[in-house]
Amino acid sequence: MTPFLTKLKDKKLILASNSPRRQELLKGLELEFTVKVNSVDETIPSDIPADYVAAYLSKLKAESFPDELQENEILITSDTVVVQNGHVLGKPNNEDEAFDMIKSLSGATHKVMTAVTIMDRLKRITLEDETKVTFRFLEEEEIWHYIREYKPFDKAGSYGIQEWIGFIGVSTIEGSYYNVMGFPLHLVYEQLKKW
Repeated sequence: MTPFLTKLKDKKLILASNSPRRQELLKGLELEFTVKVNSVDETIPSDIPADYVAAYLSKLKAESFPDELQENEILITSDTVVVQNGHVLGKPNNEDEAFDMIKSLSGATHKVMTAVTIMDRLKRITLEDETKVTFRFLEEEEIWHYIREYKPFDKAGSYGIQEWIGFIGVSTIEGSYYNVMGFPLHLVYEQLKKW
């Protein structure tokens, strides 16, 4: 364990995410953790503004562990959404949806919002981060190549910045790169230092 988080040495961290990207990023903080995911209904109520959806879903995932946490356990949940023109772009259900999403991001700027909830038996806090990402104009053939080769069906907004489409498409980024990957590590690290 990193010497900067030694206060956590007697704690057991639980990451409630099946995302291989989040698991890889949390390992990058030199932390040991287990993965445990409870299924939740991620239907978003129609009256929640797009900018609050990530926080709503992150809290919902944390609330699915009501009495399961032991005294020495810390739970981490997270959710990432892509917001464009006030609308949430979720995970695509098929190739056509993925194409439409990426096409709408082409030549434009959108927001990526990630919320992380950290909780133990005594307290709960939700952290939020926002990054602005601008894509250059993408040719339709480039979009189809990405969808067919990388199958981004588990990704908000139908893309992963750490993949080919990010390499060739992202022209500017304002904010945390890791937030776009789905985990604002700098915020998580600062909060765990205080825990």
